[in-house]
Amino acid sequence: MDESESKADAASGSEETGVTAQVLGAVQSEDYAGIVALDRRSDEEVGSAVKALVSETRSASGGDTVVRFGLGASLFEGAGVRAPRQLKAMPSFLGDLLDPANSHGDLLVLVAGKDAAAVRQGVEAAKSTAIKDGWAVRWGIDGFRADNRVEGGRGLARNPFHFTEGFGNPESEREVADRALVRDGQGEPEWAVGGSYQVVRVIRFATELWDKDSVDEQERIMGRRRDGKWLDGAPVGEDPNFAADPKGRQTPLDSHVRLAAPDRRRPPPLVRRSYSYDRGDGDTGIIFNCYQRDLAKGFEAVQKRLEGEALAKYVLTTGGGYFFVPPPGDAWIDAVS
Repeated sequence: MDESESKADAASGSEETGVTAQVLGAVQSEDYAGIVALDRRSDEEVGSAVKALVSETRSASGGDTVVRFGLGASLFEGAGVRAPRQLKAMPSFLGDLLDPANSHGDLLVLVAGKDAAAVRQGVEAAKSTAIKDGWAVRWGIDGFRADNRVEGGRGLARNPFHFTEGFGNPESEREVADRALVRDGQGEPEWAVGGSYQVVRVIRFATELWDKDSVDEQERIMGRRRDGKWLDGAPVGEDPNFAADPKGRQTPLDSHVRLAAPDRRRPPPLVRRSYSYDRGDGDTGIIFNCYQRDLAKGFEAVQKRLEGEALAKYVLTTGGGYFFVPPPGDAWIDAVS
């Protein structure tokens, strides 16, 4: 490779990294987030309604937060605009108990930042702006990332089951872009290139039941130690040897990580950006949040493999939805007009 090719690759990587940061953040998610799902009530054309809301919400959110938007499949109904080809209402998977009032939506607004008060203010500003502009609040939820940090290039956090999450994410921003961002040649509308399919799942955890189990049993259900080490003794930065454990004596065959990613050399093509939540009265869990360029190969393939996992009796998905995060800039707004 000559010097000009090297510089071109570096420039491409830098540009892609910048796009990734704008679409879904870079390596680490913010400490706090608030999610609001909206439905359009007015008869105003889609493009005008979205443009006004996006512009005013960005202005009202303040400099201490970031605001990202996700487009629901229902936003495109009757709009005469070509939607992202895989975008649809999130189906109910085995074991789900989806509440329609807390699922789906025309538009998703995610406000995130490092200060909880600033995020709350941003969420309230988004709601006020939406209502003023003729949108209805469909559902919402607030989240946080306990022990939020970056290790080995990966954003990590601790969930309500006391386990560290994020080890399955890629190590670099360029790898994040490779898994998450839609590219040319995928059969997507031109305006959608550079965006990402977002899956949001509100998953309630049976923490009281979980905490009755021993730590050893919890680790066998998850398929790894609380700190991320593997049950076969492999350190965090190495892959476990599942092939040497065909009967699951070390890592059970129905453990979460073994089903989710049975071949560690070929990880699922998605990027997690999840948050914990606590609504009080024992209603705790995670706002599972992931991004991918292909829903079928990403989240849906993993979800199908997880059917029958040992973790199933401790978790219940009650809401969420599929959305499409548009690429940076405002060209996509004109495209959906």
